[in-house]
Amino acid sequence: MNSNDQPTLFDTAPEPWTLDDQGDWLAARVVFADPPFGPYDYAIPAEQETATGIGKRIYCPLGSGRRTMTGYCIDVIGPQHPLAHEVNVARLRPFDRVIDAEAIILPSLIPLAHWISEYYLCPLGSVIETIVPVGVRQQAGTRELTFLIVAPNWQAAARDQKLTDLQRSILQVLASGSAAMTPKELAETVGCTAGPISTLRRKGLIVAYNERVQQRTHEIPAELRQADLPLNDDQQRALDQVFVAIDQHRHETFLMNGITGSGKTEVYIRAIQKAVEHGRQAIVLVPEISLTPQTRQRFRARFNRVAVLHSHLTPAERSWHWNQIAQGRIDVVIGARSAVFAPVPRLGLIVIDEEHDGSFKQDKSPRYHARDVAAWRARHDQVPVILGSATPSLESFQRSRSGEYRLLELPKRVLDLPLPDVGTIDMRIDYAQGKRVSPLSQKLRQEIRQATSDGGQVILLLNRRGYSTRVQCPKCGEVVYCPDCSIPMTFHRDGMRLACHYCDHQQETPDRCPKCDFNAIKFSGLGTQRLEEYIRSVFPDLVCERMDTDTMRRPGSHEAALARFRNKEIHILLGTQMIAKGLDFPNVTLVGVVNADSALHFPDFRAAERTFALVTQVAGRSGRGPKGGRVLVQTFSPEHPAIVAATRHDYLAFAQRELPIRESAGFPPFGRLARIIVRGQNAELARAFCDQFSGRIETAREAQGIELNILGPAPAPVEKLKGNFRFHVLLIAKADVELQKVVAAATSGLETPEGIQWAVDIDPQDML
Repeated sequence: MNSNDQPTLFDTAPEPWTLDDQGDWLAARVVFADPPFGPYDYAIPAEQETATGIGKRIYCPLGSGRRTMTGYCIDVIGPQHPLAHEVNVARLRPFDRVIDAEAIILPSLIPLAHWISEYYLCPLGSVIETIVPVGVRQQAGTRELTFLIVAPNWQAAARDQKLTDLQRSILQVLASGSAAMTPKELAETVGCTAGPISTLRRKGLIVAYNERVQQRTHEIPAELRQADLPLNDDQQRALDQVFVAIDQHRHETFLMNGITGSGKTEVYIRAIQKAVEHGRQAIVLVPEISLTPQTRQRFRARFNRVAVLHSHLTPAERSWHWNQIAQGRIDVVIGARSAVFAPVPRLGLIVIDEEHDGSFKQDKSPRYHARDVAAWRARHDQVPVILGSATPSLESFQRSRSGEYRLLELPKRVLDLPLPDVGTIDMRIDYAQGKRVSPLSQKLRQEIRQATSDGGQVILLLNRRGYSTRVQCPKCGEVVYCPDCSIPMTFHRDGMRLACHYCDHQQETPDRCPKCDFNAIKFSGLGTQRLEEYIRSVFPDLVCERMDTDTMRRPGSHEAALARFRNKEIHILLGTQMIAKGLDFPNVTLVGVVNADSALHFPDFRAAERTFALVTQVAGRSGRGPKGGRVLVQTFSPEHPAIVAATRHDYLAFAQRELPIRESAGFPPFGRLARIIVRGQNAELARAFCDQFSGRIETAREAQGIELNILGPAPAPVEKLKGNFRFHVLLIAKADVELQKVVAAATSGLETPEGIQWAVDIDPQDML
């Protein structure tokens, strides 16, 4: 900062702060998560010198009224510091006190926070609050847990009772452990649900007690950990290249393009083992929907100290995990995108599984992409990164072609299992012949019956929630829209309600048209609820389970459903994209994609890429066992290149066709994007401000002489959202252009009208 910035912090100038020796001073550079963001410099009182440190929070006075705010210390500056010339020593004012005994953010993460702030154009303080979980900031404490031990006479008592093999295994695991286990830990160790554990408690073979403790990780006894799986030649070649980078403690980015079932996870695990052997730690990022018991179990069965970070953790649990990680007591951290900030003090490797997945991009400020944050952190710490996917993002694939990333290919499934045959079902034929069209075609119904009769299981993908996706009057054509969004309401049969899946607005279902009062309103469009009802009517003898965000709301419901499917208690698993990735069930012999076109024709240049990835990923759930498998894709666009390539498991064909289209338009990976979104309840005011914003962008572009294509301003595809009208501007530049400079210049001194909000999304993933 410069000396002109400092006076704006106070309403009146404070008394100069001096020491006996004018050359002896220390200042804490502080940023805030809320306005005024800073940075500002504060004098460090003599009694606070030893307590002050980078990464700690500080109570700081603001203004003549001495309003106090909590700030983050990002630097300690003295006369010999390289930034000493920026500090106006005469105007330094002492802060009140240091809050934290220990830094709540590792000082080594401060440079990463600076980069995120500059790259994604957001205040540094808000970046730090994104990095540090709320539970850590709140210093969440202990909680009471239930612990289990075997009864003193369990062996003799067990001989007198009829126990299943699973129940005996549970008792053996609990008895062999060196410490008591929670019910959750015991279930995850054995790989079972809570049911058989509860049965053993009722039988008196397991005793429970409660104790208030700090949250903890559960270490798997060495004798229970699984052995390494055999590697094929492709896996070994890939691993050998990663080992070189780990051994040399050298940064390199590896793109592992491995077909579904090719054993990517085993390569990840072996690479992490190598990093742990060197005394380092690893971070593994997976999409939130892939944080299944299967994913956790694979790593916990192979490593002694694993922390799993996910959205169902309480603040206290997250706080405890964070502290354990920071203290170096964890070998492997597994989590969704925010786990990229895990405070590992000895980082040795970062793995991003399903690196193409859109959930790695945050949709609110700071709008970071975990893949790019991981790449920066790995370069800074000089460690390798593995990006794995059966359908890599085109950005990553192009970087591998240019030599920026090293490509590792796994073209075969483990044990040389064949990829499943994939066929398409053209849904236009029945319509053309005037036949009544059912949710499942006759061919798919026949295949479901055949697969289940042969003892196999079925997965059906329909990426639309609810019962009916549109409520419309057949007389006047009126569609029931959300009053706060320009989105049709979805009918949910449970509760007989209409719901908006964008803002969660709900209302009663009308029995008459709200516009013309016609009394025969029509429900159309297929959602998972309606498909579940249809399946149960057509296959009353089969057990069908639905997995979507409506049925999987309760903690543990996802795990319980998958456990039942694994135990073959469920014949048909129906769901949205949460069942498309990360599941490995050898008994699945049929996968059906009910509507492959649900996102194919969205006004988004990534629509084809997302459709290809989703169909390819869910197709890969089939044929992972000795029974083989088959995939059927219902579509109205069987000739679309994305569908054709997915049915052939041909990523290269899709990429070679799609990349020239991207290049001709200047879209990523051949160009860079920034999206400006303006919203407000007054449509005309929002439009006018977006026009003004666009004009300032044009002025900044001309002043800096940067070649930049400005599209808009225009209404956003979803024009109204949560009661706000939305307009946007899209900036397209060459790959080496720093869009941030243009946007920063345009926003400098920008005055925002009351009731208007705006946001900048660098490298946007969502165009809607």
